[in-house]
Amino acid sequence: MTHAAQTEPFDPLLFWSDDDYFTSPEEVTDERIAQVENLLGYKLPADYISLLRIRNGGCPVNTCVPVGEPDSVDEGYLILTGICGIGGQWGLDSEDLGSRFMIEEWGYPDIGIVFGECPSAGHDAMMLDYRECGPQGEPAVIHVAVEMDEEPEILPLASSFGEFVRALVHEDVYDTSEEDKQAALEQARTAPLTPRLQELCTQAQDQLPDAERKIRTLAEAIIEEKGFFALHSDFKSCLMYDLEFLLVQASMGSVERESYLQTYTEMLVFGPKGTLNTGGYAPGFVSDWLDARLNKGRILTDPADGRLTFDPAYADEVRRRLEQESF
Repeated sequence: MTHAAQTEPFDPLLFWSDDDYFTSPEEVTDERIAQVENLLGYKLPADYISLLRIRNGGCPVNTCVPVGEPDSVDEGYLILTGICGIGGQWGLDSEDLGSRFMIEEWGYPDIGIVFGECPSAGHDAMMLDYRECGPQGEPAVIHVAVEMDEEPEILPLASSFGEFVRALVHEDVYDTSEEDKQAALEQARTAPLTPRLQELCTQAQDQLPDAERKIRTLAEAIIEEKGFFALHSDFKSCLMYDLEFLLVQASMGSVERESYLQTYTEMLVFGPKGTLNTGGYAPGFVSDWLDARLNKGRILTDPADGRLTFDPAYADEVRRRLEQESF
């Protein structure tokens, strides 16, 4: 990576932004570093540790990772939304979202450490690659994209972590936000639904007429607000979760929790290329939404078999919001 914007002196004290979304409150001590290295089976790069001693994970100021040759038709960039620290929800050692979880549950190659978050919420990530240097050496940095039932796609990014962080550039260099937003809006309006979502819309026609239009209209509202299509914990995302649950209930009746969470990934998360989907997700957002609806009695549990259904009054409220587009 030899972009002109990367020749400015690197100051670790100016590396982190004020956004602390991926930051862990734990203190980065020699003991904790040793624990994490022992757990993962790899020695962390010295430059990585130096940055964690300034802030224990977080969002960098410069979030763009240049790829391809400068000023060529192949020039482009990837987005790094966060770097994992030690401990906490987003730590390298987290049981729920850490490196081992991503390798064992999401299909990332078992060749190092998953450390860098991307906007797809799990669909792709940055990794430290120890294949050539061994567990105690200086790893290269790669980008890995995972698809269901396909081999991960690996793109080399830098020969070391130090080279990687020094090559990051500010998003202003690649400001295509308006073009990206318009492309996402066009996809929401015209792209085919995933096969599973189309099937559910057809099956639910009697109880939820015009479901496809409601999905597309809500997706457009989400894109207008965020600039891209992704579901998190905000109000509109939770309304989309509600809509998806309505579709499943209308088509299948009451559902088991784990069965629903599996069906969820087949609706708006993964699907054939060119269909309307987010391409990835963080399972915690969906399970948190489900738990919140259960705690407030908006989703009910059958005491006999534990199966889930919407409270009828809340289901009607969701339908009204979708019909009136009050979101």
